[in-house]
Amino acid sequence: MRPSSAILLPLVVILGFSQALAGPYSKAAGKNAPMTEVERRVRGDDGVVRSVIAAEPAAPDRWGNAAGNQNDLAVDGAFDGQTVAVLQLYTEAAFDFQLPKAALREKGFSVYRWINTPPSPAALEQALEKASQLWIISGSMRQLTPAHVAVIKKYFEAGHGLYIWGDNEPYYADANAVTEALFGTEMLGNVEGQVTIGLQTRAGGPGLLPNHLLTTGLAHIYEGHTIATIQSNTVLRPLIYGSAGNLVTAYYDQDGRRAIVDGGFTRLYMKWDTAGTARYVKNAASWLINAERFGDAVVSDAVKHAPAAIAAPEPTQPATRPATVAAADPFVATRTIGLLFVAVMALLIGLHYVPALHRHE
Repeated sequence: MRPSSAILLPLVVILGFSQALAGPYSKAAGKNAPMTEVERRVRGDDGVVRSVIAAEPAAPDRWGNAAGNQNDLAVDGAFDGQTVAVLQLYTEAAFDFQLPKAALREKGFSVYRWINTPPSPAALEQALEKASQLWIISGSMRQLTPAHVAVIKKYFEAGHGLYIWGDNEPYYADANAVTEALFGTEMLGNVEGQVTIGLQTRAGGPGLLPNHLLTTGLAHIYEGHTIATIQSNTVLRPLIYGSAGNLVTAYYDQDGRRAIVDGGFTRLYMKWDTAGTARYVKNAASWLINAERFGDAVVSDAVKHAPAAIAAPEPTQPATRPATVAAADPFVATRTIGLLFVAVMALLIGLHYVPALHRHE
């Protein structure tokens, strides 16, 4: 029997909408301990052995994080063709950025770096037209002029991601110049780190913010060697508290703009293979590219029409921390609406199709 046009039309609509649901995020997005589907042979009460698909925690790596790139925030190659621009104003201790560069390449990012000395403000602005985000790795002496800061602010306000890296005193001169201009705060001090921390369980206590897109696949992370402390305010939200209870990493996510401020750039080259660093770097770039705002313009063709990932949960604050009202995630909202739409359309098709079968028996 040839389906009627009344059946074909909803099918076309469903298929078209399913394409629109595709995105760069993995099924693990927003989960610290992702699950994986495994086939198991189970003997039923009737004595018959059957294959069943069961959800089990993903296999851990040696640090207790879910192993495998499928448990990163974004799928591999999701941002092929996109560029991370890096103002690397600290290059001591053989810090050549090659480890982060290799990790970012897994998600499709290329890296363009200025080393030791920033370009002119005009050259910086021109180069940033081709970059999806800017990472600033601060040195100990101020090099960015007010004109540089104005260019960076303009770039950020246009919705492009910004990662501001500092470290222990005095390695936050330019980090503070930008952070003060954009967010009204700074990083200070010198705190001994070198500890692997877990998920946060209480307000202001050590650990990662649970169930945020940035902490996807991370139950443990290395805090850095020696680290600065970000001075808390109402603009930035805490992401990582160090083992001493100091705020190491904070993020901004409002009005379609995203940024991260971090007092521990030693993670980018010291003890790289300790818990979670490579995944965190990939997650950070995948979040900062702001695909929720820019959509297909930043997502590679290879993943635009891949099956949609499971919607990520909202960030979970420790029970003792006051609730924070966050802006709605457009990706999550779109996927949720899409799934409901598909379910309703499938029901309508069923109601139409079953009577039609009886009429043609």
